[in-house]
Amino acid sequence: MNLRIPGPIPVPKEILESMSRPMINHRGPEFKEILYRTTDRLKQVFETKGDVYILTASGTGAMEAAVVNTLSRGDKVLNVTVGVFGERFGEIAEVYGAQVETLAFPYGTAVDTEEVRKVLSQQPDIKAVLVTHNETSTGVTNDLEAIGKVVKGEFDKLLLVDGISSVCSLPLSADAWGCDAIATASQKGWMLPPGLAFLSFSERAWQAHAESDMPKFYFDMAQYKRYLEIGQPPYTPSISTMFALDNALDKILQEGMGSVFERHATIGRLTRDGVKGLGLSLFPDELVASDTVTAVKIPVGVDAGLLIGRVKEDHNVVIAGGQKSLSGKIFRIGHMGRTTDDEIEQTIAALAKVLPKVGFKAARVPAGG
Repeated sequence: MNLRIPGPIPVPKEILESMSRPMINHRGPEFKEILYRTTDRLKQVFETKGDVYILTASGTGAMEAAVVNTLSRGDKVLNVTVGVFGERFGEIAEVYGAQVETLAFPYGTAVDTEEVRKVLSQQPDIKAVLVTHNETSTGVTNDLEAIGKVVKGEFDKLLLVDGISSVCSLPLSADAWGCDAIATASQKGWMLPPGLAFLSFSERAWQAHAESDMPKFYFDMAQYKRYLEIGQPPYTPSISTMFALDNALDKILQEGMGSVFERHATIGRLTRDGVKGLGLSLFPDELVASDTVTAVKIPVGVDAGLLIGRVKEDHNVVIAGGQKSLSGKIFRIGHMGRTTDDEIEQTIAALAKVLPKVGFKAARVPAGG
């Protein structure tokens, strides 16, 4: 099966095999070595001298941890959103009692930093800004570096980032860009199955933690910090996924982050060019299109469910539909991790063959497809 959704992604065989090792004592010396080794290398990927913690959770768990460890009930926060997952970030903060001010941009567009600047100028009591770096629901990558220059450089606010589908796939520097907390998860560019989440935590985030009164137990970073000092997790971890993480980080850092980023950029261009070659239209402006997931407009007269179903049934290629208000309006092709040219070419060829059968007359098989 050619799994081309925005996560979970296909996991290389050698990484899957590393998960078959016998269980070990998560309070013992062998796990301590793995925990310290993986934590140190995660810091290299995040480009931070601050703290990074490994949680047995989903990416949403890490987003929740970023919120509850830095904010207090009644804090005013600005949630800058361009899609479904950006909206989720604000919902988490609101559930825990924050006063959320939403700055929403139309689906398919990116954050306008001038609008962020305007809101922060008008509302100086805002404590933190929440933003999604790469929005998989719309296939858009925000300019996080530019956002950081405004949020941190001009206004010195806390910057909490959903980097779930960007860290380890797209260029990102936690320290240089002023990010106080960045959440990500194993089933994206890390070449891992679901099960782990990673959270970077700056010194400024720790200062906010000291004042935070939001309820927290499982996600209390103070517990993770205390236990890391003795080489243990605070709670039972996903040991098998930790074995896989150790293996994956070896491969990622041996390749080099610059090469990882270029690989994603290349496969992103290949996917977008292939889609356009079929006569289809990208959902976002190509200038802000993501290199980890490509969102494509469903042509007029084509049933999205039928298209996605036939691609899977006829060609064993799995693509994703749209979410919430975009359901039936777009489909999405994921290309995170070790995606090959051949996998993308198979996907484009499958679409070329199915599209005419579901009512899209302009589709054609590309040369060699």
